[in-house]
Amino acid sequence: MLDNQKYPELSQSIKSLRGVGPSLTKTLGKLEIFTIGDLLKHLPTSYEDRSHIVPIKALELGQNALIEGEIVDSQLAYGKKRSLLITVSDNTGYIKIRFFHFSKNQQSALKIGALIRAFGIPRITKSGFEFAHPDYQVHMEKPPPPSDSLTPVYALTKGVGQRRMRSLTKQLVEITSAKQGVDSYETMLYLHRPPQNATDNDLREAQEKIAADELTAHYIAMKQQQRMYHSLPAIPLPSSIKLGRLLLNQLGFTLTKAQQRVLREVLEDLEKPIPMLRLLQGDVGSGKTIIAAFAAIRAAEQGRQTAIMAPTEILAEQHYLNFCNWLEPLGISVELVTGKQRAPVKRRVEQAIASGTALVAIGTHAIFQKSISFNNLSLTIIDEQHRFGVHQRMALLEKGAISHQLVMTATPIPRTLTMVLYGNMDVSVIDEQPPGRQKIDTRAIPYERREQVISAIKSATDGGQQAYWVCPLIAESDQLQLAAAETTAQMLSQHIGASSVSLLHGRMTNTDKTTVMRAFKDGKIKLLVATTVIEVGMDVPNATIMVIENPERMGLAQLHQLRGRVGRGVLPSHCILLYKNPLSEKARERLEIMRTSTDGFHIAEKDLEMRGPGELGGTRQTGEQQFRVADLAKHAHLIPSIITNAEALMRSDKQAVDLLLETWGPRSIETLKV
Repeated sequence: MLDNQKYPELSQSIKSLRGVGPSLTKTLGKLEIFTIGDLLKHLPTSYEDRSHIVPIKALELGQNALIEGEIVDSQLAYGKKRSLLITVSDNTGYIKIRFFHFSKNQQSALKIGALIRAFGIPRITKSGFEFAHPDYQVHMEKPPPPSDSLTPVYALTKGVGQRRMRSLTKQLVEITSAKQGVDSYETMLYLHRPPQNATDNDLREAQEKIAADELTAHYIAMKQQQRMYHSLPAIPLPSSIKLGRLLLNQLGFTLTKAQQRVLREVLEDLEKPIPMLRLLQGDVGSGKTIIAAFAAIRAAEQGRQTAIMAPTEILAEQHYLNFCNWLEPLGISVELVTGKQRAPVKRRVEQAIASGTALVAIGTHAIFQKSISFNNLSLTIIDEQHRFGVHQRMALLEKGAISHQLVMTATPIPRTLTMVLYGNMDVSVIDEQPPGRQKIDTRAIPYERREQVISAIKSATDGGQQAYWVCPLIAESDQLQLAAAETTAQMLSQHIGASSVSLLHGRMTNTDKTTVMRAFKDGKIKLLVATTVIEVGMDVPNATIMVIENPERMGLAQLHQLRGRVGRGVLPSHCILLYKNPLSEKARERLEIMRTSTDGFHIAEKDLEMRGPGELGGTRQTGEQQFRVADLAKHAHLIPSIITNAEALMRSDKQAVDLLLETWGPRSIETLKV
């Protein structure tokens, strides 16, 4: 915990540091760094050992290393791309350093005779070991000795690099180096500049100490929010004319025992005079939507409105069609709200919602625009809530009085994480698949057999079926040797036919993405080449094959979500994990778990056990819960003791609770204000 009275400098503006002007102040604000205290809490995500020079002849493939030598050659090289290629000698050997992106000033500085110190990971090329875009400094005379501490690596944003961030945190350490003690303040200083002899265990213990504080504050904030929310009044929604029973008789299928249990929990909440705040978890295809429909019916029986928010237009339209089929025969009017509606339709829909004629409104982010005004909103249902920002969800809630809330997710969340992340909610889990749900045949196939996979895709599409082909990148990268959607789509067009292949990725406009997804859903596109943007919201029963390139670089939960895009119809479905050798032991284990299990909750637990702080392409994948220090994969084992400690603090030590929330609360509290 950080006590601002004990350490008054924590409250000083970041502008008090040397070299921090208006522009950098604005940039640091994007990282939520506004004060010295914020900078102190912006801890490194990893470390590099730049404390000793490695002779060139001793370099090891794939191992970070700091080298030092003289530039003995510098020239432009021409291949697929122009590059600047320099050769460095240190009297033990030679290594080449390549820059694909460089300026004239860099080219002038990297001249023959200059001394260079470079840090990077050597890779093997036709001409031997080579660095690509290492971190480097050029010296005209003997460089100073290497750092005597480990070099921190920070999370950054555009406009501030590692060198600038290290300079700032070095000032921070200088400002506070006179402090002595054992509290969180000194622990964070230690983590900004650990000595070169710090062991992995030393760093882990220090990180866990801070992570425990942050997670404890988050848990307390969630529990306080839950108590506050449950102290508010809400309109109870008891059963009256039993329209739900009519729907149940007309469904044509029987709810699973898990669905019946969850439905009972939801309906019992709706009958209470306090607002429901419930998280509904269910694996892909487990039948969450029908639970939402029964909840909406209960509100409609009382003449009250329900708003349903989905992350994509395609998913909103799917919900609209389902709810129309289920609810309109019961006399419940359903309206769809999207951003692309023409003015006359938009006015009609807005009027129906404002008058209360429309008892159910389903939409994307368009549902919380200012022109939408509800008459008597009593229930909000948010699908895949992690796809929405806090302000978007709050904008929807502000349209009604204190409404009951049902939050749904198809991403299974391990129980330990649920207790902390969603401590402000009651949790329901559909842990059973409906009968008849297709089991997906999952196979791990090496990249060398790619042509066979393409032939299988062509046979399927020629036979009238559809397929997905997922790539981790949009375009080719010099740094990451991973499949790119753009080049893959061009290649597959030659095999499958240009008119049958389309491309979908996150840089496209929402309109273009919706157009492509709708064309695929309508069967006009046979093969959709995409990035992981298709993880949620695609329900195409005719799609029977999912190919995922470089699955070894993705997390288990993400692979499971992608696989869930197929197996939605009556035809047998397949998921092909197209991996590149060599595989690490961890990657091999991940693929084996995917091959042998389709249980999303089992996969989520395994993902938590195995996942490191980095995922796709070595970058941290962050969802909505962005903690400054805590990494839920690394620190899940702390959660039982964190909950015990937090409950004890709330009972007996208000001062400690206030201090924890003052230090870590603002970001944590805002995170899940659903």
